[in-house]
Amino acid sequence: MKKTIFILLALILVCGTLSSEAARTDAKKLKPEKPDMEKIKKEVNDPASKYYYPKLFRMYTSNDTSMTLDQFRHLYLGYVFQEDYNPYRRSRYSSKVEDLYYRDKHTQAECDTIINYAENSLKDDPFDLRQMSFLIYAYREKKKNNLANIWQYKLNHLLEAIVSTGTGLDEENAWVIINPQHEYNLMNFQDYIVESHEDRPPHYDYITVKQTDKKDPKGFYFNVLYILQEYYRKFPEDLN
Repeated sequence: MKKTIFILLALILVCGTLSSEAARTDAKKLKPEKPDMEKIKKEVNDPASKYYYPKLFRMYTSNDTSMTLDQFRHLYLGYVFQEDYNPYRRSRYSSKVEDLYYRDKHTQAECDTIINYAENSLKDDPFDLRQMSFLIYAYREKKKNNLANIWQYKLNHLLEAIVSTGTGLDEENAWVIINPQHEYNLMNFQDYIVESHEDRPPHYDYITVKQTDKKDPKGFYFNVLYILQEYYRKFPEDLN
């Protein structure tokens, strides 16, 4: 399999910081909790709520690093209830410089190019976790560590928001995601090697992973109910 030094460096960077942050976070904060999506829907659409989506999104885009895990849960999960949400939308910028990702080293000019396309891609798809990792890497290479740290904070807390929705070990405790690509992103960021993908009706995906230890899980469950509900609500013609 062809691997990229660029992606590996980005993932090592992300995983290292995520681990250190998790170590500093109390157990109660990270305790998995199945989200009440109807409650979240009500809160993110209520202008009087502290979780009102435009308010949360402004905090996020203004690089507010005081956002809590609870706010990130509402930001991430509440996105499915926004009118511009489309789980299968891909930015035209996300694959424009794909060849750069497969190089061992990058010049400063190449890092500028990576930053430019990643930033534009994230304007189209604000929770593209892959592009975030590219952006962090390029900012580090440019010695723009403050910007890299801000995006590291965003990426780590979005990942925490996902893993806080369950354990992933069975359907009842499946991780809730808002984009199918986040299944693979989460596995990669946790250093798992994906072996297969299965659809498990009525609304689950099951990702099997390579076991390096007998104690390791054989795979993880993802709840894609809200992806399917919102997509077919907006694009009913695709039901056929």
